[in-house]
Amino acid sequence: MRPVVLHVEDLTIHFGGIHALEGSSFYVKEGQITGLIGPNGAGKTTVFNLLTGVYTPDRGDIYLENKSLLRKKTYQRCRMGVARTFQNIRLFKDLTVADNIKAAMSHQFKYPLLSGIIRGRGYRRDERTAAERADQLLELTGLSGSAELMASQLPYGQQRKLEIARALASQPKILLLDEPAAGMNPAETEDLKDMIRMIRDKLSVSVLLIEHDMNVVMDLCEYIFVLDYGRIISRGTSDKIQNDPKVIEAYLGGELNGDYA
Repeated sequence: MRPVVLHVEDLTIHFGGIHALEGSSFYVKEGQITGLIGPNGAGKTTVFNLLTGVYTPDRGDIYLENKSLLRKKTYQRCRMGVARTFQNIRLFKDLTVADNIKAAMSHQFKYPLLSGIIRGRGYRRDERTAAERADQLLELTGLSGSAELMASQLPYGQQRKLEIARALASQPKILLLDEPAAGMNPAETEDLKDMIRMIRDKLSVSVLLIEHDMNVVMDLCEYIFVLDYGRIISRGTSDKIQNDPKVIEAYLGGELNGDYA
């Protein structure tokens, strides 16, 4: 059996009288693409904000490879191996595609301030390493031909890819993808699915995916957790999830497909 890379235990957070999450527990295994789905308002993005330290839970704990993240700040969690993308694309629009990726590597380089000012040996060495790493990620995500374009010049689908490439630049152990297929046409969506599989296989990165397109979820995810009103109501493979009466009821009493996601 594959070891668990991320374990969430009894996660709970209230906003005033609203119970955004109530005792939710789930896990992601090493090398696994895991889905986190549920109707609008179920608490999915709240989970991501808790995992990355944007929110602090009222109760519960989060473990990355058996190390608690609970008292770690956002930047510390990133350094430990947690990276994410967002529902709304957040890029440095006035930087080039390559520089967007390099910006995510800054914490990995240790050259002294003076070396950076005078562009000394340590600075040049780390800049070469950053450029090589950026080239690898651009190739992996199909953006090699766009390295010197400004991020704002990319089409929407490629901006989505760039955000994923930038998240990968931090060398995560787990990648949190928040609706990566949102706004994509069918061809772009198929390309995205292939890319996520390639990321998992070539970089050995575990993936936790929030997605409203159920065709993407059912085709891509090996295991799925379903949230409703802040609670995990079902878990299992795509076949089990699609036929679970509790899940079907949660999705407005209809069939579990993209229309109700």
